[in-house]
Amino acid sequence: MDGLKRFALLLTIIGGINWGLIGFFQFDLVAAIFGGQDGMLARIVYALVGLSSLYCLTLLFEPDHEEYREKNRDGMESGRLKYGTEFGEETDLSDTEKRDK
Repeated sequence: MDGLKRFALLLTIIGGINWGLIGFFQFDLVAAIFGGQDGMLARIVYALVGLSSLYCLTLLFEPDHEEYREKNRDGMESGRLKYGTEFGEETDLSDTEKRDK
């Protein structure tokens, strides 16, 4: 996650905590810190939280980056997905039964 996304997520979390405090305790932390709801700094914080929440909407529509790609001998990605398990590669044991008989 890049820096702008982290900052937007942080501001959105701060806004969510502030709304939780308002809902549960009728206490506006941002207004208390920055001089009331009509204070210029509080309005800037509210605006930044609102803009960051709009920006965080784009995170809902980003594709997942859970694809693991194999690297070939040169260190370049081969484009094939790696389907190995966390315990190692799965081996095909279907032909070993035929050899044992």
